[in-house]
Amino acid sequence: MKKLLFSAYDMNVGGIETSLLTLLNALVDRDYEITLVLERKQGVFLHELDSRIQVLEYRPCEYKLVPLRKAINLGKRIWFSLRYKNKFDFAASYATYSKMGAFVARTASIHNALWVHSDYMEVYKKDIARIQQFFDGLKCEEFTHIVLVSKTSYQSFYRVYPELEDKLICMGNLINYHRIERLASKEMPLENKHVYTFLTVGRHSEEEKRLTRAIEASEKLKKDGFSFQVWFVGGGKDTDRYKMMVEEKGLQAYIKFFGIQKNPYPYFKKADAILVTSDYEGYPVIFQEAFVLNKPIITTDVSDAKLDVEGKFGKVVTKDVEEIYQAMKQFIAKGYEITEKFAPEEYNQEIIKQIETIIK
Repeated sequence: MKKLLFSAYDMNVGGIETSLLTLLNALVDRDYEITLVLERKQGVFLHELDSRIQVLEYRPCEYKLVPLRKAINLGKRIWFSLRYKNKFDFAASYATYSKMGAFVARTASIHNALWVHSDYMEVYKKDIARIQQFFDGLKCEEFTHIVLVSKTSYQSFYRVYPELEDKLICMGNLINYHRIERLASKEMPLENKHVYTFLTVGRHSEEEKRLTRAIEASEKLKKDGFSFQVWFVGGGKDTDRYKMMVEEKGLQAYIKFFGIQKNPYPYFKKADAILVTSDYEGYPVIFQEAFVLNKPIITTDVSDAKLDVEGKFGKVVTKDVEEIYQAMKQFIAKGYEITEKFAPEEYNQEIIKQIETIIK
């Protein structure tokens, strides 16, 4: 039985964590022995991991006193290397931003992969020097493979590191569609609605998700006299900012906050459409969830939206509030007819084939 190691930050609710949960549970069912190393051994998804998966914590020291912090972290790295160096057949750093995760994966196996979940050309506003600084800090050139989750992020990475072309793989995230369909059928305490409803799901981080656009577009719709609601499922550092903005604009009847939900899928089932207003994404897991639950999407032009969403599952707009507002208005007035049928099993099988080619 091959031994695999994956590293990540934690298992709280999020797109990366959702896709990692699906991947690990799928691989353990294929008779791989799996170890998961987390910076923080916490998160609601921990309880959904298959019991056969061993979970370890490697928490870097964060003391403010620099010499002490560096000494302790050096000791941790030495200890991990002595115990786990090249002990696994394959290792993957799954949370791109985790330096600990990158070190763990590079150390645990000579056959390893770095997963890249965002378009870092957008994250760093096309600042090549900052992109290189970030990935050089992860020692990306030392990985056997670098997995990009969308064609857009693949192209962006290649522009910065063309010399690493032989290591690059474009591979989507597995999706547990059986779980999504099962959880979507659960009841939730939500009043019956009689208006067209948009759903946003995700971390409340304005820098990335730009949910102020949804609020500003809603203000325009309200002024036009439309009846509608926007549901915010999720939370984060900017939640209070969004709530204050909603109050200032008198949108409390139009925008509802439901907090972080372990199971967001009943909200998908009851909503009429999905709304994505982000500045950048790797590949939004919410796209796949909407495909499975047959919900149309309005999204800004992120990741592979024009390839996968436009004219098939919804509408792609620019990052301008006016365009978002116009698309929402069109959906309220006319709805949207999805023109393609998503085949999740076929999609997953292709990804499994790709994964098994990089697991030596």
